[in-house]
Amino acid sequence: MIPYYDQDGITLYLGDCRDVLPAVGLLAVDVVVTDPPYGETSLEWDRRVDGWQYLVPRVPMWCFGSLRFFMEDAAAFAASGWRLAQDIISADDIEVVWEKHNGSNFHADRFKRVHEQVAHFYPTETPWADVYACPQTTPDATARTVRRKTRPTHTGHIEAASYASTDGGPRLMRSVLRVRSTHGYAVHPTQKPVGLLTPLIDYSCPPGGLVLDPFSGAGSTLLAARLTGRRAIGIEGREDYCEATVERLRQAVLL
Repeated sequence: MIPYYDQDGITLYLGDCRDVLPAVGLLAVDVVVTDPPYGETSLEWDRRVDGWQYLVPRVPMWCFGSLRFFMEDAAAFAASGWRLAQDIISADDIEVVWEKHNGSNFHADRFKRVHEQVAHFYPTETPWADVYACPQTTPDATARTVRRKTRPTHTGHIEAASYASTDGGPRLMRSVLRVRSTHGYAVHPTQKPVGLLTPLIDYSCPPGGLVLDPFSGAGSTLLAARLTGRRAIGIEGREDYCEATVERLRQAVLL
């Protein structure tokens, strides 16, 4: 299959991911980072895509979504062999919430939604110990040497842990990411800021590795991969968004 764009380790395909994925045979992907349509509105671009979970490579995956989306697609994720890592099931799980600065609502009779979940999945046949995970840190911790916490009894058996912080940092990045949205300059209705995607890629993809986004939109995942020194493959069903992606890549637009 001929790519729409292929340069400097970044490849973009135009088409439905359900057609493109079998055609290109992605076997060496390290992580999937994607934001599929949630299917929660009557808008033309918000059409649920069924069956994509069965086709993406069997590697760790970050998937954006709303609670409704994940609940309605829970059976598809489970049946296609994905295990959801989140803190309500086991101690080694991860869930990230992106808190937007402006928020958005399609209904005036509900709370204004200023967040989106980013769920971390990994294949059910893969032990967590074998999943590539590079904890992300920030430099804003208060100065301390070693801190040990006694685990509450309700957490069960968790291996002893210590945390060292010299001269005020670093500390583990928190699970709520506060990154300004792309409101005002986005070229795609659900465009994600590159700064939101870079820690997810850094966490789950080794340097020089390959990132896949089967719903690449305006290409933020591809830009984030390039920024962090990774390669990337994107798939987008609309040519105007492919054009926008190529333009952003050419101009090195990192917003």
